[in-house]
Amino acid sequence: LLKMDFLGLRNLTILQNALKLINNAGQTKVDLSAVPLDDKLVFEMLSRGETTGVFQMESPGMRRLAKQLKPDVFGDIVALIALYRPGPMALIPEFVKGKLEPDSVVYLHPDLKPILAETYGIAVYQEQVLKIANVMAGYSLGEADILRRAMGKKSIETMNKEHKKFISQAVKLNYSESLAEKVWSFIERFAGYGFNKAHATSYAMIAYQTAYLKSHYPVEYMTALMSAESGREDKMALSLEECRTMGIIVLPPNINHSGADFQIEADKKSLGGQAIRFGFTAIKNVGTAAIDNILLERTGAGEFKSFTDFIARVDTQKSNKRVLESLIKVGAFDAFGKRAVILDEIDRVRNKVGKTGAENDSNQGGLFDGLIQEEVSIQDDWQSTKEEFDNRKLMEMERELLGIYLREHPSQKLLKKARTDWSKPLAELSEYKGQKITVTAIIKTAKTVVTKTKQQEMAFLLLTDEGGEIEAVVFPKTYAEVKSFLIPNSVVVVKGKVDEKEDRLSFIVDTIEQIADDMSDDKPNGNTGMLANSDTNIIHVPRGTSKATLLALNTLLQENKGEDKITLAFQNAHDVRELVLPFGINYTASLKNQIAQLLQIDKIS
Repeated sequence: LLKMDFLGLRNLTILQNALKLINNAGQTKVDLSAVPLDDKLVFEMLSRGETTGVFQMESPGMRRLAKQLKPDVFGDIVALIALYRPGPMALIPEFVKGKLEPDSVVYLHPDLKPILAETYGIAVYQEQVLKIANVMAGYSLGEADILRRAMGKKSIETMNKEHKKFISQAVKLNYSESLAEKVWSFIERFAGYGFNKAHATSYAMIAYQTAYLKSHYPVEYMTALMSAESGREDKMALSLEECRTMGIIVLPPNINHSGADFQIEADKKSLGGQAIRFGFTAIKNVGTAAIDNILLERTGAGEFKSFTDFIARVDTQKSNKRVLESLIKVGAFDAFGKRAVILDEIDRVRNKVGKTGAENDSNQGGLFDGLIQEEVSIQDDWQSTKEEFDNRKLMEMERELLGIYLREHPSQKLLKKARTDWSKPLAELSEYKGQKITVTAIIKTAKTVVTKTKQQEMAFLLLTDEGGEIEAVVFPKTYAEVKSFLIPNSVVVVKGKVDEKEDRLSFIVDTIEQIADDMSDDKPNGNTGMLANSDTNIIHVPRGTSKATLLALNTLLQENKGEDKITLAFQNAHDVRELVLPFGINYTASLKNQIAQLLQIDKIS
């Protein structure tokens, strides 16, 4: 009997499409079945935690684990995939320690080393449990599998029977009874967690292959990834942010350059001289019928010379008004004029030169129709005098139809400058359930409501950053203190608790502080633009301050790490001794007040 599991994985399509892009470029032919499994670039990339788009390794937890473990052999990837599951996760610290500190690995008996060496002394795979029973107690592999299943199912009756058998047979093989008992306890601990190694290796191979293409052919791989993730806003946002980090330019849709999917286009400013062009299928309201018609016309008769030329040549039933509005709003016609003007002129141009598919296919028409058509299609004659939309409006239109901010939103730039190591990305909040943390995010929406019982105001916010979003709840007491900060599109630092109800995460807000909107790159000392100024970040510690107070001050500063440089000025009998903190802090008005209260002074300069 042969049992087979067939899985349909999106990543296989990504690999296939990336290979097409690589091989079609003609520079080289890549055979994934022949790539070396000890590639330096792959392991360096994984060790940096750059795992966006890497199969099975994209989660924040797996990214942190890869940075901590620093895998350098294929077997490490196999083990990571086997361990990163509920249950076996408890073994991860032991696995990491064994990897980073080989001398700490202890084997109960030298005969176990060949079985457990690849996983640094712990049993990760089902096959290891079987092999231990085979080597140390003389079990056949079939008998050992019965033992493994009994342990996994916690079958007391079977386990008692197998326990006696294991000890007895181990003693017959000249192992001591005490050692046999220790080995039994060892495999009993791991048997319930063991993962099928063949399964983990198959997944690890796909993970390695995706990492190989991403590290060696980054533009081709990210192009294939974005095509596959089209329509999934959270994934697209992560992919776009990854492209920015990698130095890959993502170009907006263009009526003469975009294809159906994302595609590669020459651009000297981008990584390797190659950029990624947005595809038509990623634009909401633009269906396959319209896309096929546009591409067929462009391939057959050449690029569109103007918006008027476009309307005259395509089937206006397929490229209807809704399709046109979507294409205009995302910038596909920017080469021909302002978006506000073209939107205002749609009806006039369509009435002037537009034709349906039936009319285009018809042989009927006037003797000079061809000449007239050619004349009107060459140049746009804009009559609208509308001013172009402001930058924020343009970006919001792109966000509405593409699902992401294609160009970096001003608030996103502000967000990056404000974020420091103490602030957690929203994508990682599932790792902090029930804990109090700090996030730096953009307020996407803010809705104020009134409680039924006491008629008090409170608010529900939608917080967002580059990688995710979460609903935040501001209860009445907190709302009264922070309501002036609840402004959509503003960047805020929020402290609170990660809550989970019915498998849904939310963020219970304790405090909110707004980031100033006038941040600039030339602010000294990495100032976050909040409330601190690097020239006056001095905390004067009064003479005679107790040791207990100084310890409390140190704890308070350690809990509020950030970017602002701080100097402590200790007042002595005759002079002032200054100490520059070796770390930065998040020097907010709230923290200033806490320090003032602690030191019992009226003002912090």
